[in-house]
Amino acid sequence: MGGWQPLPDELPAEVRHFVEQLRLIKDRTGLSLVALGARTAYSKSSWHRYLNAGQPPPRQAVVALCRVAGVDPERIGVRWELAVQAWPRPETVPASAPAPARAESGDEHRDEHRDEYRDDPTLPWWDTPPGEPEQGPGGLLLRYALLLLLFLLLAAVVGVVTLVLMY
Repeated sequence: MGGWQPLPDELPAEVRHFVEQLRLIKDRTGLSLVALGARTAYSKSSWHRYLNAGQPPPRQAVVALCRVAGVDPERIGVRWELAVQAWPRPETVPASAPAPARAESGDEHRDEHRDEYRDDPTLPWWDTPPGEPEQGPGGLLLRYALLLLLFLLLAAVVGVVTLVLMY
């Protein structure tokens, strides 16, 4: 894996294998992290965290990487699910800790499930999986375009009928 920094020894096998697969797919693209960030909806620093096992990537990031690399995302989907389940959770401050200790962390209002992994709910409109309704800006724009087309068609028909009746 060439220039990659070594993964931590304490990583679960599922996470290690998944990240190694992600690295291979990323290497297959031939892109730098900056270029990969430009081709996907995820920043260079996000890709750095994902590819060095700093945090689990959202499913959409994996799909975007696979699309850029020309790889079937189904091939790595199961590995992603196993890795996310096994991913080490960050240390948390217990909810019953005294107020000063919790205030030092800067997050007085953390909820009790803050260490659970949540998939990134943001999905760029160009990455909408097949079979799901498109939620991008094209939906409203398409409606306006169709309405304009209908209006122009109606105006043309009225114009033709008016010309025929005049002669």
